[in-house]
Amino acid sequence: MSTIPPSAGKLHLIVGYDGSAPAVRALDAAVSLLRDRDGSIDVVYVAHLTSLEMMSADAIGEMEVSFGEIARDLHAQADQQLTGREERWQFEQRQGMITEELVAAAKQVLDAHPGETVAIVVGSSSQAAHRMLGSVAVSLARHSPVPLVIVP
Repeated sequence: MSTIPPSAGKLHLIVGYDGSAPAVRALDAAVSLLRDRDGSIDVVYVAHLTSLEMMSADAIGEMEVSFGEIARDLHAQADQQLTGREERWQFEQRQGMITEELVAAAKQVLDAHPGETVAIVVGSSSQAAHRMLGSVAVSLARHSPVPLVIVP
């Protein structure tokens, strides 16, 4: 796991969250990183349409409804995971390419809190396909404008 340098300022963590085991570990890591520090956690679910789904207006409409239901479920799951452990968090749903949306969320927080530390926290999958074909963590490692914490 990468480390964020200690700072006297606030720490804002953007956690990519889809309810998977790596995402749960990433949120746990964010809680640990924020312990004894001033700051916040933004739990971000990025709904992503496949190229096939984008070709059909009907599919897009159906998926948007599904994404809303998924977001409600993920918000409840994050709430359950954080209850009693961390109260300085919020949930956000975005739609688009996962890497791009996590970077955009980080830039938005960075713009709102200049001079403060902003970092993205994501879980990493041990699946061979992710290692060979690439993953959100790998893509973020190449493109993140803020510190990145990859939780194994």
